[in-house]
Amino acid sequence: MNKELESLFTPWKIGNCEIKNRIVITSMGGTSIFGWMEPHHLDKEAANFLMEKAKNNVGLVLPGIAPIYNLMGGGWLYNAKHTFKELKKFMEEFHKTGAKLFIQLTAGMGRAFSVSEPMEKIMNNKVLNVLAKPIFNLDRICASASPNPNRWSDNAPSRELTIKEINEMVEAFAKTAKMCKEAGVDGVEIHAVHEGYLLDQFTMKYTNQRTDEYGGSFENRYRFPVEIVRAIKEACGEDYPVSLRYSVVSYTKGFREGALPGEEYTEVGRDMEESEKAAKYLQDAGYDMLNCDNGTYDSWYWSHPPMYMPQNCNLEDVEHIKKFVDIPVVVAGRMDPYVGAKAIAEGKIDGLGVARQFLADTEWVTKVLEDKEEDIRPCICCHNGCFTMSRYEGTANLQDPMDAIHMARCAINPETMQSKKYKIVPTKNPKHIAIIGGGIGGMEVARVCALRGHKATIYEKSDRLGGIFIAAASPSFKEKDRDLIEWYRREMVKLGIEVKLNTEVKSLADVEGDKVVVAIGAVPNRFKIKGIENTIEACEYLLGEKEVKENVIIVGGGLTGCEIAYDLFLQGKNPTIIEMKNDLIAIPGVCLANTSYLRDFFKLHKVPVYLETKVDEITEDGVVVVGKDGTKQAIKGDNVIMSVGYHPQNNIEGMDNKTLLVGDCNKVGNLRTVIWRAWDIAMKL
Repeated sequence: MNKELESLFTPWKIGNCEIKNRIVITSMGGTSIFGWMEPHHLDKEAANFLMEKAKNNVGLVLPGIAPIYNLMGGGWLYNAKHTFKELKKFMEEFHKTGAKLFIQLTAGMGRAFSVSEPMEKIMNNKVLNVLAKPIFNLDRICASASPNPNRWSDNAPSRELTIKEINEMVEAFAKTAKMCKEAGVDGVEIHAVHEGYLLDQFTMKYTNQRTDEYGGSFENRYRFPVEIVRAIKEACGEDYPVSLRYSVVSYTKGFREGALPGEEYTEVGRDMEESEKAAKYLQDAGYDMLNCDNGTYDSWYWSHPPMYMPQNCNLEDVEHIKKFVDIPVVVAGRMDPYVGAKAIAEGKIDGLGVARQFLADTEWVTKVLEDKEEDIRPCICCHNGCFTMSRYEGTANLQDPMDAIHMARCAINPETMQSKKYKIVPTKNPKHIAIIGGGIGGMEVARVCALRGHKATIYEKSDRLGGIFIAAASPSFKEKDRDLIEWYRREMVKLGIEVKLNTEVKSLADVEGDKVVVAIGAVPNRFKIKGIENTIEACEYLLGEKEVKENVIIVGGGLTGCEIAYDLFLQGKNPTIIEMKNDLIAIPGVCLANTSYLRDFFKLHKVPVYLETKVDEITEDGVVVVGKDGTKQAIKGDNVIMSVGYHPQNNIEGMDNKTLLVGDCNKVGNLRTVIWRAWDIAMKL
């Protein structure tokens, strides 16, 4: 192990509970040991996931949120007595690893609940609302500190929680925590004065307009989380550890308006001055640890940082808040282990919070200990598997229902939380698998085939492996994408996969193998627009094949087009975006944390964005566009980059409907569709 990381592996205490090292896997939706969006039960998939982390040298394990009141079917968690009996058996095995586990209990989401369009219909139809309540009581799930707009839907406002409901929840927290203690759980974490969830909605002025004892003054706004910890301590004893998930600063300008790093703005949530007071107040109420980050759902990129956010984005604020408390603090948010280790060694924080990296690589802590850091598969902050909740102008949450039910999966590691569906099963009939195309899809097929016992050969027409992902990884903020490409290249060598570079395959008959897999990617769309020959294709720009001047027009405001515009702005150039739809990145599947950052960035920096606008002609000094009302307008620019999508490539002789296709040549998608499809094919070979 690198000596710079030694402080990560020193013991520490939360109350009287000793933790063997400073590495904390923080909670992620979908990893709840009591099930996610289901009636309470001991979830075997989550239990296996958590146990694997404990076996791989994590100090403190925090499962995903456990609602004290069932989201589906209603009912209090403390009444699920059989579940707690199963939990006790699990904890007996879990403790053999030497790790500790705190269960994260939540009051709920309130206005942050990700309402979808079908849910909107239920909430706004009296008959459907009545029929659905016994199964899915959205009125209760979405209830907030005050009547508030929902983060995701314009048609699902939250009602105000009653004092009776608050009192019932406080009692439920205490009863549930006691049952956790009796089951051998080492502590509980309260979710959350954090991220704009329900308890946080009580603490912040812009979401709390109450005039009773839970609104108005500082003490009243923080009364709910204070009553919870006091009730738990009374039920479980002062020595039973209670952590609090806590956002130091809200970085929120208003409903659906976040504040970017370095932005000057007026805080409507919790600013640092209030946080200094709140942290100590919550400590004095009885909380034994603050598990910290920043942000709310209105500024979601702080709580779930995409690749555009700086690494260690929350560290400075958490280091500051530690000065005001005597209890341990943990920090999460794109944390670099080396930076975290240094902060721990200097006494500036107490624990390193990590979440999504555990989805990408279960064994990353073990690999650190064994000096195998280069074998760690890096999380690229894409959210394509773990958080696909998406939204654009005029929609509710567009997340696929199966994704909503099965969260905390990983785009680059299909085995995560899907151990029954995706697993390496040794083949009984070893074959020679020929793979045409050395992009991510081709390499993943080769990797899985090799792990199963097949021989794999990759044919790649260029001089390097990586495919179109090389272009996607080229912007400065895509360092983790570049790390992933290098990880794949090392895997090819380590697994002894034969790679034939500079070898273009024009016919399936040109390759040798018992089975042939085609993974040749896609080609850019080219529309019939006057002057199109004078444009630059997105990949030509990203690969540096064609240079651009200062003023650049990007045609296409999807994810790639927006990332190109962001990259150009960071270089000091002047991008302009033209998009036919009514919003940027107006597609499902791309996490709101990612899209809202880019939208907010362009708005803050006054990047010209033309929505519901179509390009009519490419000219020598820019473009002519047609607006929604049919009006034509000339927009000047030095260069025009086309980023208008791709279509599958199928130009190899012999391909038919029985050909095994992987990646974008099968169907244009994203890294998740490429990698998961690679597994679907490789597991059957």
